[in-house]
Amino acid sequence: MPKHLRVPSAFDLEVLERTLWGEARSEGFVGMRAVAEVILNRARDGRWPDSLAEVCMQPLQFSCWNKGDRNHSPMMAVDLSDAAFFLARSAAAYALSDDKDPTLGANHYFTRSLVGTRNQPSWYDEAKITTGVGAHIFLKL
Repeated sequence: MPKHLRVPSAFDLEVLERTLWGEARSEGFVGMRAVAEVILNRARDGRWPDSLAEVCMQPLQFSCWNKGDRNHSPMMAVDLSDAAFFLARSAAAYALSDDKDPTLGANHYFTRSLVGTRNQPSWYDEAKITTGVGAHIFLKL
C-alpha cells in the first residue's frame, strides 16, 4: 500500500548519501539518482520501513551496508573531499526535491552483468524491468 514519505532526518540524509556513494559512485549523477529513487520508492511502499536510513540499512538489501562488503569501510570513511560523495549528496537532494522518477517506480535494481549468471538474483523477472541506467537494471516488483 502506498504511503507518504516520512520527512527525512539528518541521519536519513547521511545514510542515503553514503548508500548512493557505496552502491553507484561509478554510475555518475544519473545512476546515483536512480538508486536514490529505488530507496524513495521503497520508503513510500508499505512493504518496507518509512525511514530512508532503515530502508538502506536493512540486512542484505544494499550490499554496501553489509559488514563484510568491500565498500563498507570506505563508505563509512568518505567525506565531501571525495568528488563522488559530493555528487552523491547532490543526487540525493535532487531526488528528494523532484517528483519525476526516472526509474518508473522501481524498487529493486542490480548489476546488468549478473543476468544469466549463477549470481543473478532469485527475484529477477525480465517482465518487471522498468529501465536500465548505466550498469544497472531497475525493476518494479
